[in-house]
Parts: sequence; structure tokens; C-alpha cells
Amino acid sequence: MHNTATIGEDRRAGGESQRPGGESRGKGESRRLDIEAIRKDFPILETTVYGYPLVYLDNAATTQKPLAVLNAMDEYYRTINSNVHRGVHYLSQRATDAVEAARVTLADFINARHAYEVIFTRGTTESINLVAACFGKKFLQEGDSILVSGMEHHSNIVPWQMICEEKKATLKVIPIDENGELILDGLDEVLRGGVKLVAFNYVSNALGTINPAREIIAAAHRHGIPVLLDAAQAIQHMAVDVQDLDVDFLAFSSHKLYGPTGIGILYGKEEWLNQLPPYQGGGEMIKTVTFARTTYNDLPFKFEAGTPDMAGMIGLGAAVRYVQELGLDNIQHAEHELMGYALDVLREIKGFRLIGNVDAGHRAGVISFLVGNIHPFDMGEILDQQGIAVRTGHHCAQPIMDRYCIPGTVRASLAVYNTPAEMDRLAAGIRKAVTLLG
Repeated sequence: MHNTATIGEDRRAGGESQRPGGESRGKGESRRLDIEAIRKDFPILETTVYGYPLVYLDNAATTQKPLAVLNAMDEYYRTINSNVHRGVHYLSQRATDAVEAARVTLADFINARHAYEVIFTRGTTESINLVAACFGKKFLQEGDSILVSGMEHHSNIVPWQMICEEKKATLKVIPIDENGELILDGLDEVLRGGVKLVAFNYVSNALGTINPAREIIAAAHRHGIPVLLDAAQAIQHMAVDVQDLDVDFLAFSSHKLYGPTGIGILYGKEEWLNQLPPYQGGGEMIKTVTFARTTYNDLPFKFEAGTPDMAGMIGLGAAVRYVQELGLDNIQHAEHELMGYALDVLREIKGFRLIGNVDAGHRAGVISFLVGNIHPFDMGEILDQQGIAVRTGHHCAQPIMDRYCIPGTVRASLAVYNTPAEMDRLAAGIRKAVTLLG
């Protein structure tokens, strides 16, 4: 179906002439997706586990990769493998063109104003650490605070704790209610109390809650406070438009977007990226170096020290093009229907308890649950024995588990290639676990 491998076009990041455009951001005429045809793009879905056809429901941890991504990366290594931005020879120029075409694709995907506002990192975690370290170094002082939400992944907690400890600042938290939604009463009062930056996730990796990003960003901006949005669990499920959101920083990972591991994106508004000091020193992020002083490079290269993951960048570009071909609106519609079906089926199971009781319309990708007194690890093992891959534990979100006074959950997370029949398999697998363990 979508097996074409496209290395890239001859387009470079830089001036205004490279501003991304077009209508390829996943919008357009809505259509119902042929999920069975899509499944054929993902070879790993043909796997059997303990004699059962694989049901892969660990997509919030990492999604599987379509042939379009695998072929694009293979073609890079077979035909143009070379370092970028540093060579005048043919292969180096082809590699540079392919990588910068991927950057333009990513900028278009999130509707960045300029391609050079897109920084390649190793993933969401590094993107957040970059902002925490660089913003904190420049702007955070003793007595200041950073505001996060109570449903953050550890990657959006620990970096801020580290910089707050270093700068003698404090970390403030937006609480969550029993349904797994943010309690925003009093937000304006909190923002008046020395907050220098707000960092929160668009979609909770542990609960699936879709947070009111636009509302929180607007509130922060009324007080002149910049916002970092962790879109790691949103980018594969819904359109994310950085200009429409007016967000200052945005982070996400490739491997949750049907792309390769070890690569991700930090978007930052040009005015903010120009104010931040570099994150790492070395090659590529410099213009001139003497033993007396160094002059730093322009965006985006100021934040991209060293040899990058060229194959990963190209693979991520291919993943985005794959998603754009399907259409994010179509993906969101298909997943919304599947989420509704799954919740209906699972709620029929005796003892089933949904953690974060928001409905399908305010939830994306994740069903986090417990059943009776069965420990989530035990449930996960029984499901695995039936070929059903789920995630168990605290999901790198221990404060959420503390909020609900539970050791962890079973998390079934959805992607575009999942089907109602797989939801039936999951429900049957849970019932078997209840029979064995209950």
C-alpha cells in the first residue's frame, strides 16, 4: 500500500525561502481508513507469540514501523551514506539534502513558521532536558518556580527538579482530580507567584487524558510566561499546530510516531531559541573557533552538536509522510471509534476499573486499568501468554500512581493498525486471567 521509499528533496533549512507550506499536514477530505490494508504495511504484525497471532497494544511505549520507514532508512545506508553539512562531495550533498528535506517535512507537519525552528534531538526526553538546562541557565533565579502538571511523565519532572535544585528555585504542580483531569481553578493566581515557565503534556501517557493545551498556554501568556508542551503522546493521534496553539516549545519522539528510535524533535519559537545558550559544544554548532573564543552557529545548528542520526532523521521524515498520506483527521476518527468500542467491551468485565475516568472523546490512545485485586504484573503475564502485548507498572509516572494509591496499572495503548477484533481478544484475555487469578 504505502511502501515507497523516498529519501528526500533538494531543500535546505535556512532562510525565509525555505518556509514550509502546502496542505500535507494530515488535513483534507475525511475518509474511512482501510485498517486491514494498513496492517499489511507493518510486517511485524504477522508475528505469532506462543502460538497466537500478535496483538500489539504497547503503542504508547513505541509504535511499530511501516515499510515506508524501513525502506527509506535502508535506502539511505545503501545509496547515500555520508556525513552531512561538512562535505562538498556528491554523497555528502545528497545526505544533507535528504536530512534537510526531512526537517522541512517536520516543520510543515507541525506548522512551524520556519524550518530552522525545528531542532533534531534524541527524543522527547532530550528535548525537555535541553530546554530545562538552557532556559534555566539563562532565566531561572533563586526564588523562581517552574510549573508542571500532576500527570507528567518523569521526563517532564526530573529535568525541572534538577535545574530548580541547581538554581534554588521551586517546582509547583497543577493537581489532578479523581477523573484524571487537571484542576485549573486558581491557575492565574499560581502563575502570578514567580513562575518562569510552564511545562505539561498534551496527552497523559498513563491516563490518556487530553489536556486543554490552548487554555493553559493562553493563561500563561497573559502573564508573559513561556510554555513547553510535551506532545509525545499526542503527535501520533491528532493534528498539532504550533502556531495555532501559540506554544513556545514543543517536544516529541519519532518512535511513538511510527518512526525509528533515537530521534525526536524540539520545536521552539525563533525568538526563544535565539535567546537560549547552546546545550552542547562541539562540531556543527559553531561558526568559528579559536582558543580565545567561539562564535556559535545559527539556528537550527546551534543546538545540533556532533554527527547527527542521519538515517533516523530520514526515517522520521518518512514516518511523517506516511501519516500525512493516511491523514491525521482520519487516524483520529478511526482511533476514536476503536477507543469507544474498547471501553464498551472492557467495562462489561466484572471488576474492571478504568484509571482516569474520562470518556473516549477526551481520551487519546491509552486505556489504563485494573481488574479486581489482580496485580497488574500478573495480568500482563497472563495476557502475554495469549500473545497480547500490554505495558504494566507505573509508566514512568509514579506521582499519578501515588495520586490513586495504586502500585501501577495495566495499559493497553492503541494505534492506527489496531482493530475491534483485537479489543475482543484483549477482553477475552482479561477474562481468562480473572478465571486463573481471581
